[in-house]
Amino acid sequence: MSDISKNKIINPVLPGFYPDPSICCAEGAYYMVCSSFAYFPGLPVFKSTDGINWTQIGNVIDRSEQLDFSGCGVSEGLFAPTIRYNNGKFYCICTQIDKIGNFFVTADNPAGPWSLPVRISDAPGIDPSLFFDDDGTAWYVGTRPAPEGVKYNGNWEIWVQRIDLDTGKLLGQSKGIWRGALRDCIWPEGPHIYKINGTYYLIHAEGGTGPEHAVCVARAETVEGPWEGKKANPILTHRHLGKDAGVVYVGHADLVQYTDGTWWLCCLGSRPYGSNGQRYSNMGRETFMVPVKWEDGWPVASWQSGMVEHAYSPDGKIASVSEAESDALVEKTFDDFTLGAPLAPYWLSLRTRDSAYVRSDKTIGALRLYGRKSVHADRDVNIVARRQTAFSYSAWAKLKVHFEQQGDCAGIVCFQNEGFNYRLQIVLSANSSSGLCIQLVRSCGADDEIVSQQDLHSTADCSGDSFVVFKVNADMQKLSFEYGCSQDDMKVLAEGLDATILSYEKAGGFVGSVIGMFCTAGDEASECYADFDWFIYENKKEPWICPVA
Repeated sequence: MSDISKNKIINPVLPGFYPDPSICCAEGAYYMVCSSFAYFPGLPVFKSTDGINWTQIGNVIDRSEQLDFSGCGVSEGLFAPTIRYNNGKFYCICTQIDKIGNFFVTADNPAGPWSLPVRISDAPGIDPSLFFDDDGTAWYVGTRPAPEGVKYNGNWEIWVQRIDLDTGKLLGQSKGIWRGALRDCIWPEGPHIYKINGTYYLIHAEGGTGPEHAVCVARAETVEGPWEGKKANPILTHRHLGKDAGVVYVGHADLVQYTDGTWWLCCLGSRPYGSNGQRYSNMGRETFMVPVKWEDGWPVASWQSGMVEHAYSPDGKIASVSEAESDALVEKTFDDFTLGAPLAPYWLSLRTRDSAYVRSDKTIGALRLYGRKSVHADRDVNIVARRQTAFSYSAWAKLKVHFEQQGDCAGIVCFQNEGFNYRLQIVLSANSSSGLCIQLVRSCGADDEIVSQQDLHSTADCSGDSFVVFKVNADMQKLSFEYGCSQDDMKVLAEGLDATILSYEKAGGFVGSVIGMFCTAGDEASECYADFDWFIYENKKEPWICPVA
């Protein structure tokens, strides 16, 4: 994320694929976590000392012994974490779909290390949260199918039960407390309970994760209720704005009070872009902040407009963003992979990161990736990637390869999921007169398609023993791919390609697009590898939301 200091909250506060945010205040600082699904390390942790500027300080799941993601699709894995602080200890509770289910981990320092998971084996459903009451009791808050039988898809309820945090065991009887603000609500989820001035409040999402997503509130005199909803629910949504809204899918919120007494909601939303009525969200669901004030014992979100705005002053009023501030937010990162240095915390791998296959100590100033399985596989894939954080961007990589078997390949990848991606790669191929060729491969829900191919020897001065530079340019929903022996001598391999296949509207699932490096072995016996000298990512200056064409 950008290190530029701001004096106002500018949305999205976490641009790119950072969904399901949860926030807490601890000892004068603020901490936020987000869903990461099957990416590793998982559950990124951000810190802010002013509630405005956020820096990633680590990841909750950063060791393979904590969780196993093998066999998980990219949109499986870790759903909807909650971070809380109580009596000097941090708690992060989450769901690992199709594996251990609901669990929590603890840490003395939110930067880590976090503990091994404590499984809550008798907690059905998803989206768990923790609530610590004044009397010292701890409560599990979750969502589950309607116990009497699900009458329609999404017929779930929010429920509570006391929990022993030493053992992870639930205590006493569970109780369903809420089924959503609207009649026949679908997917009441992401529940969080707070006690404010002696009253219990429940913030939750409903309506599903798509266009009908919304944030609602209820309150009660006891944790177990009865609960009443605010008559003006939902308190935050963009579903009434239609498909041309600049921010869509707004929901899944968490409430926090800043040390100056102001109240804020973090929430998710997506910024679609495209033209001619075809709008897609390549960056996935991002994290936004909106101010909250209290009226008649109820929260009112973004009270001046009722919508997620681009910027707010610290007192919660809508603010403008100057050209200089906009320029300062343009992200540019240069990773030169210093010998032996750990990867920056924003780098992601798919399911795991095995130090035997991802090395920064093999050669000076390069990241070495050894070949593993195809990006389509459900395990043993070697991708190191970072999130797309703007509509338009450029990404460069300089690499050199060592191949042994036909089909060995390496390069850069624009990855949405296992079936939807672009790969600009060097490959050892019997169909190339030089043995090595450069290919652009597109996967769009079916078999791979070679969009363009060029023998490597035809690139001046480049050979298998030399570094090659790859580049991808994203201009809104059009992609171009270039190659060359240096940044000053690049040739276009393909251009004008459709980037909408990297959106979850087309690809399905819950994640956003990432861009990075990969290496694939053509045969299990191959010990091929690629040395990446550096990787550059740079956003292009543009409006914060995409105008409708």
